[in-house]
Amino acid sequence: MNPFKSTLLILLTLASVDAFCQYTDVINSNRPGVSRSAFSVGTNVAQFEVGPYIIKEERTPTAAYEVSGFGVDFAARYGLLLEELEINIEGTYQNDTKTFASSFSSEDKRANFRFLAVGAKYLVFDPYKNAEEDKPNLYSWKANRQFKWKSLIPAVSVYVGANYDTKPNPYTFTGIEGFSPKVMVATQNNFSGGWVFVMNLIKDRIGTDQSDFQYILTLTHSFSPKWVIFGETQGIQSDFYADNLFRFGGAYLMGKDFQLDTAVTFNTKDTPSVFSVNFGASYRLDFHKDKEVDNGTSAKDEGQRRANRKGKTKKKKKNEDIPDKKINKQKKKDIDFDD
Repeated sequence: MNPFKSTLLILLTLASVDAFCQYTDVINSNRPGVSRSAFSVGTNVAQFEVGPYIIKEERTPTAAYEVSGFGVDFAARYGLLLEELEINIEGTYQNDTKTFASSFSSEDKRANFRFLAVGAKYLVFDPYKNAEEDKPNLYSWKANRQFKWKSLIPAVSVYVGANYDTKPNPYTFTGIEGFSPKVMVATQNNFSGGWVFVMNLIKDRIGTDQSDFQYILTLTHSFSPKWVIFGETQGIQSDFYADNLFRFGGAYLMGKDFQLDTAVTFNTKDTPSVFSVNFGASYRLDFHKDKEVDNGTSAKDEGQRRANRKGKTKKKKKNEDIPDKKINKQKKKDIDFDD
């Protein structure tokens, strides 16, 4: 739920993008799906996302085999120079055993990167930027949740990067090694009511015998400030491998900089069948500072204003509960005892 992408409040973050910048006051993670959000993490924010998983594949018709093992998805993201720009490195490392079911049963132990890529993503269009009408209505819950036609216009970003494949690699087509280009277009719609829709269109390993096209569609829903759920479908088409994968799961916001998540992945075919369960976490180091600090519109400024308002309210209530001792004391001072 890539951007499926785009974020619990992790994915809830995806539903509450700041109107003036990429940065949000809570973590914006691509997990637990595999899609990529249209938005970056924000300048001077370093974010790490990791998810160990177990995998089981089984092919039954011909050339029957079974794969059983584990792996880990990982990503490191950093907002560089511009609010719209993010650089990242991501990949999947897997260790498994492939067992062939034949009269001469044999095992093939495998371990390598299923993919390893480095690249940059840039937001080219943001329909939410400086949108005064998209600010929350403080007096109407209904107004904040009603459908807005403008939400049909998505934010759009482009990604350019490169894969690196080692040789030999049991997870790639024979002979593939070195660097190969990867490009992606990511879109994101933030709907009212905590709904976010992300779409990725990807062309991977361009110019190799394993060049493939992928699409990822992710729908997330934050039903509280802490919890988010998602559903995702991923299509893969190449001469080497084709599949349609489905994912479902959720995430929990432990703190504004830390998220936990889990998801299951499966398909509906047997060439091979796929089933996977993962558990993951996302954590960010937040050194972000808004460029427009003096206008008081930053997420941190808003948080400080709320804290100040709470403090004033408590102080006011405390003063109201104190008897008019000070008033009586002042009256006594006003009496002239020398007359």
